[in-house]
Amino acid sequence: MFGIRPAQPSDQGSLYRICLETADSGGDATHIYRDPLLVGHIYAAPYLAYAPAFAFVLEDGKGVCGYVIGALDTREFESELEREWWPHLRAQYADPSAIPAIRRTPDERLARLIHHPNTAPQNILNAYPSHLHIDLLPRGQGGGNGQRMMQRLFTALREAGSPGVHLGVGGSNTRATGFYRHLGFQELAREASGSLLMGVKL
Repeated sequence: MFGIRPAQPSDQGSLYRICLETADSGGDATHIYRDPLLVGHIYAAPYLAYAPAFAFVLEDGKGVCGYVIGALDTREFESELEREWWPHLRAQYADPSAIPAIRRTPDERLARLIHHPNTAPQNILNAYPSHLHIDLLPRGQGGGNGQRMMQRLFTALREAGSPGVHLGVGGSNTRATGFYRHLGFQELAREASGSLLMGVKL
């Protein structure tokens, strides 16, 4: 039996673990990164810390097995992380920008994002100012859990006044893009890396 509830500070360890175990296009990336916390530093923990009203977890009898997290105002969230989140991580992780991109390790590629975070294009934010991430471990997939979680977050964002939400997904991750399209997301832009930006009106 699965339940969805607001995330709590005590869920931080679960978010880090799930983020890592779904970081390889939805598959386990434990074997890819030497530092198991790096992915979560960027894609999970900041939301629990700075946007807790838009963080929900999926759990069953074995514990937390998924999350959906988001930010109401993406630009404001980016600014807050620049002030509050990235500085202490930059002191821990060296900026690998001097290393040619082709020679960077997976950890170094993530460390570069700590020093040079991605920022959302303003033309996307005009209509889709919110953004989200969702990750489910295999046991939580199927059965409508992902759709229920997305609807829970959509409701929270809509009630807070958001007109639309966007997300990024790897262009080769056809399972995820199909899931998002089923929920009404449309392609907004395609990045040079092949990743897609998709959005849905709320």
